[in-house]
Amino acid sequence: MNDIRPVPRGIDPTVPSVARMYDFYLGGKDNYASDREAAAQVVETSSRMGNDIRVAARQNRAFLGRAIRAVAEAGVRQFIDIGAGLPTQENVHEVALRAAPDSHVVYVDNDPIVLVHARALLADHPSTRVVEGDVRDPAGVLDHPDVAREIDFSRPVAVVLCAILQFIPDDAEVSSILATVRERLVPGSHLVISHPFAGERPDEQFDSVNDVYTRTPSGSFTIRDSKAIQEFFTGTEPLEPGLVPVRSWRDGPPPDFTVPCYLGGVGRVI
Repeated sequence: MNDIRPVPRGIDPTVPSVARMYDFYLGGKDNYASDREAAAQVVETSSRMGNDIRVAARQNRAFLGRAIRAVAEAGVRQFIDIGAGLPTQENVHEVALRAAPDSHVVYVDNDPIVLVHARALLADHPSTRVVEGDVRDPAGVLDHPDVAREIDFSRPVAVVLCAILQFIPDDAEVSSILATVRERLVPGSHLVISHPFAGERPDEQFDSVNDVYTRTPSGSFTIRDSKAIQEFFTGTEPLEPGLVPVRSWRDGPPPDFTVPCYLGGVGRVI
């Protein structure tokens, strides 16, 4: 496979990126040799544990689409996708605008390639913006002038944090990030969250996955149990069926919590 061209300023194509690795899992082509090599190691490890990360990534993407439709059907018209990753099929704005044409969407990421591709894709979408920002600085994201121009925080907002919080190893930092976000959201807002889950596999089996991600700018990959992930929804009431494997959220087979997967849920701010 030929590498994407040109290389945006500030990008070292020899260093793998979590966004470009995820693009590889989804079958995309916006990745470099370093991303494919790192992702292939994760694919091999996940397959040995009985859950191919490529399948899990597609299931997670499908969950995102179902969750956005559910939130739009609940009356929300504003969406902020933090750690959005590279554009692919069924992006948040596509799902939201189909469900509610008056929706407004802001994508947030800190990867220059994500920003380049997203801005090119969304150039003709006046109700959608792309903002450079980092999940570790939620106040900086929410106070960004481009966010303020698109989002009215006096009305309900859906904040999407799908497959991003695993790159923050400190539980206290995650709690602080989510508290900052919730403080800005009025009742009727929603949190859409997914996160890797070990199932019944010992955490040490994921050490080799973490080793791969230490070579990326994210620096780590943290597996959490269902109790820890459930705590992300503090201050919200769950939309049915609650926190479950993503393939089972309002679709698919009965939940199976014994195998590695993404857990996902949607919480309504109360």
